[in-house]
Amino acid sequence: MKITQIKQQVKRADRYSIFVDGTYAFSLSESGLLTMGLASGQELDKAQLGELKKASGADKAYGNALRYVAMRPRTKWEISFYLERKNASPTLIESILNKLSNIGLIDDRKVAQAYVNDRRLLRPTSRRKMVAELRKKHVEEEIIEAALGNEAENEQTALVELIARKRKQSKYQDELRLMQYLARQGFSYGDIKQALQQPDD
Repeated sequence: MKITQIKQQVKRADRYSIFVDGTYAFSLSESGLLTMGLASGQELDKAQLGELKKASGADKAYGNALRYVAMRPRTKWEISFYLERKNASPTLIESILNKLSNIGLIDDRKVAQAYVNDRRLLRPTSRRKMVAELRKKHVEEEIIEAALGNEAENEQTALVELIARKRKQSKYQDELRLMQYLARQGFSYGDIKQALQQPDD
């Protein structure tokens, strides 16, 4: 068997199709292609072809994981679950997680802190809701507590800012509806009442 063509893909310019004896056999990323040292005219036996196809699957899964992480920071569990949905084997998942960790693309502490900072800055919500959302991402309790801190004023500030924003919307001119919304965000009834009694700036 012989590699007869190596062709850059149209839809995935970062991947190359490898043809063996004139027929498509597998694909590799550019880095995978360089690592394997493949070239047109190269002879392969059946065992080598089988290993290359196996490597192709691992290479594609790693590329998918890189793109998934590039969209936004992900927790270790999110990446693992994503790869499971892509039918990656447990061994391959562990290998990819180790690679991503080694190059600094897996850090649950940074993900949790970035999430909390973004929430406080862009979409204020309660500590309770942030805890629940981070737990859904399977972030460890110790990391969650470290990211949120213990300052009660952060919670109150977030609540006051959220009320100010929502009061600008006509549907939240009704105080009962506003209170119901705030309760869904995880704020306590007592904190809501206290914050609503504060005059708007």
